[in-house]
Amino acid sequence: MIKKIIIIGPAFPLRGGIANFNNALAQAFHCRGDNVIIYSFSLQYPGFLFPGTSQFEGGNKPANLNIKTVINSVNPFNWIRIVKKINKENPDFVIIRYWLPFLAPCLGTIAYFLNKKIKILAITDNIYPHEKRIGDSFLTKYFLNSCDAFITLSSSVLDDLSCFIDTKLKKFLPHPIYDIFGKKISKKEARNSLSLNLDDRYLLFFGFVRDYKGLDLILRAISDSRVRSLGVKLIIAGEFYNNKKKYIDLINELNIKDYVIINDNFISNEDVKYYFCAADMITQTYHSATQSGVTQIAYSLERPMLVTNVGGLAEIVPDRKVGYVTSKNPINIADAIIDFYSNEAEDSFVLNIKKEKKRFSWNYFLRGIDELMNLVKK
Repeated sequence: MIKKIIIIGPAFPLRGGIANFNNALAQAFHCRGDNVIIYSFSLQYPGFLFPGTSQFEGGNKPANLNIKTVINSVNPFNWIRIVKKINKENPDFVIIRYWLPFLAPCLGTIAYFLNKKIKILAITDNIYPHEKRIGDSFLTKYFLNSCDAFITLSSSVLDDLSCFIDTKLKKFLPHPIYDIFGKKISKKEARNSLSLNLDDRYLLFFGFVRDYKGLDLILRAISDSRVRSLGVKLIIAGEFYNNKKKYIDLINELNIKDYVIINDNFISNEDVKYYFCAADMITQTYHSATQSGVTQIAYSLERPMLVTNVGGLAEIVPDRKVGYVTSKNPINIADAIIDFYSNEAEDSFVLNIKKEKKRFSWNYFLRGIDELMNLVKK
């Protein structure tokens, strides 16, 4: 049976992992034959609150997607207009992405005033934000109380959700694999494209650089004399959303300038595969985490991973099967890097990744949504 579905959240031309997810989710519904519309933001963050150079990406709109760029996150009059538009569409259900308390007044108000016959599903990336502020819990509760059912992308966030709302209409579904970054290419082709030495050893730290993502931990691991003796270099690819200078100072303090390559620009979707396929292993040495789209890009492009044992990362990356799960101690991180190269683990990890990635399909994710929404009685 064809469904009419509305997704509320960032989408093209807004950039970032959540926008990529929403684009891919809408595409999955479309491929199944559903009628899906994304209501995205005309204003997501006021400029003074946004740490990057731009909230937008270039290129062409993803094919087959109906994206309405209409929501103003700080204008209550706009929220009421959006409610009227969505009620007129009369969808079977609405999916709202929630990841930041700043957006709770906007998203919670829209959800509250929708026609009471419309089922509302929240996909909650985070319950507790990575960078906490006064009032976060009040705002999050305001949003959650306006929704009927909930999906989390990690079991740790499912536990956090239980601290705010008592409901059985909740489910953990792992983040599906992205298929929007193209096919895997050879390491030789990727390195040639990035003008990297074909014979060197490279690790990748990818995405917006924020303090909670633990760039400092992998830099300290790279400074380990045992790692340096292997000639391992770290590629940092992504914009710095926190103080870049302190990381440059740390690189100089650790005397590892010759072992670090920095591209602090936004990496377009078309270029992502070159960075992943050029690397021997993808590193996510987070201080704190819920889940991360970076792991799913690594699965898609079949790259081994090194993650710290925080949030939901360990449940997505089986230790010593598709990569390593370590503590946040830089010595333990260095131990994993040394094990990876000393035991030539890349080929066996890649074989396991090809098997493991099958459990992260979009069809599985859609079935999970259907099962949960069938339980919502209106």
